[in-house]
Amino acid sequence: MELLDNLGLGLSVALAPYNIAFCFLGVLLGTLVGVLPGIGPTATIAMLLPITLKLAPETSLIMLAGIYYGAQYGGSTTAILINLPGESSSAVTAIDGYQMARQGRAGVALATAAIGSFFAGTVATFIIAIFAPPLTEVALKFGSAEYFSLMVLGLISSVALAHGSVVKALGMIILGLMLGVVGTDIYTGTPRFTMGFLELADGLNFVAVAVGVFGIAEILRNLENETDREVGAKISTLWPTKADFKAMFAPILRGTALGSALGILPGGGAILASFAAYTVEKKLSRTPERFGRGAIEGVASPESANNAGSQTSFIPMLTLGIPANPVMALMIGAMIIQGIVPGPEVASSQPRLFWGIIASMWVGNVLLVLLNLPMVGLWVRLLRIPYFLLFPAILVFASIGVYSVNSNVFDLYTMAAFGLLGYILAKLDCEPAPLLLGFVIGPMLEEHLRRAMIISRGDPLVFFDRPISAGLLIASALVMVIVMLPSVAKKREEVFVEED
Repeated sequence: MELLDNLGLGLSVALAPYNIAFCFLGVLLGTLVGVLPGIGPTATIAMLLPITLKLAPETSLIMLAGIYYGAQYGGSTTAILINLPGESSSAVTAIDGYQMARQGRAGVALATAAIGSFFAGTVATFIIAIFAPPLTEVALKFGSAEYFSLMVLGLISSVALAHGSVVKALGMIILGLMLGVVGTDIYTGTPRFTMGFLELADGLNFVAVAVGVFGIAEILRNLENETDREVGAKISTLWPTKADFKAMFAPILRGTALGSALGILPGGGAILASFAAYTVEKKLSRTPERFGRGAIEGVASPESANNAGSQTSFIPMLTLGIPANPVMALMIGAMIIQGIVPGPEVASSQPRLFWGIIASMWVGNVLLVLLNLPMVGLWVRLLRIPYFLLFPAILVFASIGVYSVNSNVFDLYTMAAFGLLGYILAKLDCEPAPLLLGFVIGPMLEEHLRRAMIISRGDPLVFFDRPISAGLLIASALVMVIVMLPSVAKKREEVFVEED
């Protein structure tokens, strides 16, 4: 009964006209950035963070959440129609989705993606509602030692699931941790690594760093790699046949299960889920040779997996205050901007926010189905807009947003500097996502490390004397050992292919 009462509270928040309007705005923007390759939800959310200061906490987070899972929907549109995934997690969808489009079944492929995404999103919402409260209760029993070890496991897992070289990903984590300690020491009040700039006394501006690394760097990359987009797929019918429904039923169930489980993993759970779902379907199929030639299962399962994964990634953010991916790091940043301390106390201290976000996911999934299929023609036409017309507006919007947070010109310099850094890192094949995770988690990691050491009077064995903490550290070590194995390293190279 308590669960039903909580869901009722969440629905009362999510169904408020004001929140529905911003949920619709979020999923609309999410679909838009998913359709337009090269922008992405991370950069979009980073640029919209300043706006959240003017909104109620639950309204702002409902909108930002809508952008994230809306982008997963939108990414499949370009993947199917022009073989250009708008999102990394939609890369697998392009394999069979584009072949279906070439065979005159683009509408069926789009409908399959929408049906799988809606079902997976609905199931994932109930999974969050069921498992988030018990995890919150467990997290309330955590001390500083357990939190430190949990954050170490999260960072190590993000290294394991990052694109490209493990060494480079580890380097990005360390760089992010170093940037996170810039500012004033939390215990002594001593300035650290400020280089004499008073503006750095409170640390680097989170919004400026995020917009620079993801927004400005992406603009530079897109200007360098811009190509003409040919949109030629014709959409005759959207409704799948009875045979199509029969073929997609089991893959949607399997994709939803895989995505729900893997989405919780830090780093790139939704991306990993879509690749894993495709691999499972191909192995289970009696006719694996159909895959890559327009198999409807190759669209249904990955799309279900990446949407389920994108929503279950909210579980560690809502229950533990630990971001599972860069978008969740930005969501935590939005909570901090609103004066909310992320962690297990959110469920008890901010029940309207906690349950409002969960309930809004189901509302958002309904809006996405109503929005995506009827407006496919509009999304296709948007693809014809040259990028050189889009980027000035994006740049101006990003600059105004960053400046509005503190009304400080120094933040614009910070944004520009990190934009250049993000571009250089991309050229060196260093993924910026672990950097942002390290930057967000760094201050919390330091605080819990020092607090645990103070409580134990400087005894480092405190992290191994407590069973949960020791188990988490052992798990971290095992993850690093496993990911360095040659067979696992080879598999990572096959799965995490950078889509340009």
